[in-house]
Amino acid sequence: MKKNNLTKKLSVLLIALTLFCANNADAMSIMKTSGSLECAYVEWQTVSGATRYNVYYEQTGGEKTRIDDKLIRRYPDYMRADALGLKAGEYRLTVEALDESGKTIDSATTDYMNVKANVREGFAFTDGNVPGAYKMDGTPKEGVHILYVTNNDINKITCEVKDKKGKATTYTGLGEILTAYSKGYDKTPLIIRVVGTITDTGYMGIKDGNYLNLAGFNNKDRSLENVTIEGVGNDATLYGFGITMKRTKNMEVRNLGIMLFGDDAVSLDTDNRYIWIHNTDFFYGKPGKDADQVKGDGSIDIKYRSTDITISFNHFFDNGKVMGCGGATGEDENLRITYHHNWFDHTDSRCPRLHFVTAHIYNNYYDGVSVYGIGNTSRSAAFVERNYFREVKRPMMISGQGTDKYDEKTGTYTLKGTFSGQEGGMTKAFDNIFVNENTKLKLVYQTDNATQFDAYKVESREEKVPEDVKSVTGECAYSNFDTAADMYASQPDAAADVPETICMYAGRNEGGDLKWTFSNETDDEDHDVNAELKSAIVNYKPQLIGYQDSPTTSVNAITTGKTNGQRIYDITGRKVSAGTRELKIIDNGSTRYKILK
Repeated sequence: MKKNNLTKKLSVLLIALTLFCANNADAMSIMKTSGSLECAYVEWQTVSGATRYNVYYEQTGGEKTRIDDKLIRRYPDYMRADALGLKAGEYRLTVEALDESGKTIDSATTDYMNVKANVREGFAFTDGNVPGAYKMDGTPKEGVHILYVTNNDINKITCEVKDKKGKATTYTGLGEILTAYSKGYDKTPLIIRVVGTITDTGYMGIKDGNYLNLAGFNNKDRSLENVTIEGVGNDATLYGFGITMKRTKNMEVRNLGIMLFGDDAVSLDTDNRYIWIHNTDFFYGKPGKDADQVKGDGSIDIKYRSTDITISFNHFFDNGKVMGCGGATGEDENLRITYHHNWFDHTDSRCPRLHFVTAHIYNNYYDGVSVYGIGNTSRSAAFVERNYFREVKRPMMISGQGTDKYDEKTGTYTLKGTFSGQEGGMTKAFDNIFVNENTKLKLVYQTDNATQFDAYKVESREEKVPEDVKSVTGECAYSNFDTAADMYASQPDAAADVPETICMYAGRNEGGDLKWTFSNETDDEDHDVNAELKSAIVNYKPQLIGYQDSPTTSVNAITTGKTNGQRIYDITGRKVSAGTRELKIIDNGSTRYKILK
């Protein structure tokens, strides 16, 4: 009798277990989650029967806040959502799967994760300014407009923009919206969030075939102000074009990958002030006409009175002429630029090249730079502190003296320099690290040669360079800007910690979706185009399918041809009839469909 009861109990338990497993066969499964710089994300597998998802974030002890649907995206093997604009703290995310009636059929909540703040310092933040459309704590400014752009709808999005009388008019397409903003009357903060890959053929507002154009009407009361262009997640990319700014203030570019741009990846052309460019991946541009433009003309170009700028936490992949700053542009005052925590990953030169610039250069990782690192020319003052130089032959150079003019073969100083024929500036160096195991370090301090030196080395940050120390050509004395009473506060990391910090945080979120590791053995001294990297960029295929309630956004991922009655999937993973609901995109006059396995 007891045996029969036990058998019955086991049978009931087995049936219950079978039903539980059957009902949870497609239960929500969190695949990956992490907190980062003012953002957090979660990835999960699709849930059978779900037609849409809601995603919430909550800080420790706070209330749940639902994120925008356009931050919820589908990829071939998973869903992903990113919560943006978070102040530093501990957060967790909750994902809810809903059926057609709006009923929650499953949900999952992540553990708490740490969200860190971006480092907001440098010349871009002087005079109380906070570049872009986010506040100092990382949350959006009041009254902000947030636009989501994909390759499919960048020319269809709408936004209200006010005229000089305060009347709001609705404009369609990012190009028209920016044109309306460029009149300089509406100062409403604007966040442009790039979802997936935007191509030069997909965006109708391209300027000169090369740029997304950000321009104000004048450089006084009608400049373009308070705009942030940022990527969503780890795969936001501008493909085939870059960004240009003229007559702008308080602008921000972040978390983007820029590939095969036409001229410069980011051009700060004329009268720009309080600009912050950070956490961006810079790849090869399109080859130019000149021999030194085979990797593109330049990654960042700063000139014509563009000043009070911070360039930070960017990743430069084998760029040729990385940053030309100042140039022969008739500057009447020095441009003030801060460069910190950038990864010069097997780049060639101009990291940066200075001309009429006051530069604070700290905590950068010079990782196998083949030609030279920092080039200092006419009337420039550079404070170079606590950087990490690995296998860089010429880390710092002053035009017209030191290793720029020294000929090792003859043991004499030549008439022509190796990187510039311009006059020299002056460089102050403090507490930098140099690791040269395979290449010979060419660096001369004033302690080695009182006249023909590459930098003036100091023993403390506060030490000033004597006024009578001047460059050989141009007789430029160091301005000692860094010890002046109005210098901004900064707390550089120890130079030894720089590689680890930068490899963790430089570039796009999670290091971006196109990762590349160079071979130090071959790439440290090679400044030719890396054929394998170039091929990876040219053949780059985005994986994004679309965001919630949207069809496919990435043209490169679309398979051409009609469906012929095959079954396809919508954004939530639900099967739908191709005869009644096709995921269709019109691209350059041809009809394309996305068919998922």
